[in-house]
Amino acid sequence: MQKKRKLKQVKVSQKQPIKLAKRRDRTAIRLSTERRDVLLRLCEQMGVKFSRLNLLNTALTHPSYCSEFNQGSLPSNQRLEFLGDAVLTLVVSNYLFHTYPEMDEGQLTRIKAISVSEPVLHSVAKKLGLGQYLLLGKGEERTGGRDRPSILADAFEALVGAMFLDRGIKTTSEFVLKHLKSRIRMIERDRLILDFKSRLQELTQSRYHIIPTYHLVRTVGPDHAKIFVSEVRIQGVTVGKGKGHSKKEAEQEAARAALKKLLKESFQLPEK
Repeated sequence: MQKKRKLKQVKVSQKQPIKLAKRRDRTAIRLSTERRDVLLRLCEQMGVKFSRLNLLNTALTHPSYCSEFNQGSLPSNQRLEFLGDAVLTLVVSNYLFHTYPEMDEGQLTRIKAISVSEPVLHSVAKKLGLGQYLLLGKGEERTGGRDRPSILADAFEALVGAMFLDRGIKTTSEFVLKHLKSRIRMIERDRLILDFKSRLQELTQSRYHIIPTYHLVRTVGPDHAKIFVSEVRIQGVTVGKGKGHSKKEAEQEAARAALKKLLKESFQLPEK
C-alpha cells in the first residue's frame, strides 16, 4: 500500500510543478522538487547559477499555463520578456558599437535588428532546448507550442530579463554574447540568410488569406553601388519598406519590417 501511495504522490507532483502560498500581503510560488531539479539542470546546462529559481521559473511560464492554473494569480513571462527585449538591445548595441567602429548608424541598426529578431532568438532558444523547460497550457501543448518560433523567442527574451535581475548586467552580457557573437559575425558578412519573405507569407495567408506583393519603388546611387528600395503590400496597403544592395535583399528587409509591425502592433486592413 505504501508503494502505491508513493507512486500516486509522484504522479500528482509531476502534474502540478508549482503551488501558490499566501505569505502575509503577497503570494509566493512554491516549486515542486521535480520542478526545482529541472530548473537546476537548465542552470547547469547554461553555466549560469540562479539564486532565485522562482524568477527563472516565471521566465519559462507561458501565459497559456497561467490562464489554466487554478490556484490564483500566477505571473507569466510577459513582463520579463519586455525587460529582456530591452537588455538584449542594449547588450548587442554596445557590442556592435565597440566592435565595428567603421560602421555608420544605418549599418549598425540593420545588424542589431536582425541579431535580436525572432528567427535568430528562436535558433538560440532551440539550441538551448528551452522548449522542454516551458510550462504551457494544454491547448498550446497539443498544438506544438514547445517548438513554436514565437514562443521560444519570447522565452529567450524572458530568460535574459530574469538573468539580468538575478545576476546583473555583466553575467547577462557574457551569456548573450556567448550565443550571439557567431551569429552577429555571420550577419555582418551576409552569411546568415533569414527567409523573412516566407514567414511573412505564412502569416498573411493564415491571417488575411492573401499573399503579399513586393514593389521596387526606386534605386539610388551609381551602377557599381546601387541601393534598391522595395515595399511589401497587402491588398495595396504598404506594411513594410526595405533597402539593400540587391532586389532580393531589399525585399527581405521589407518583409522583416512588415513582420515586426504585424507581430508587435495592432494592424487592420482598410475595409473595401
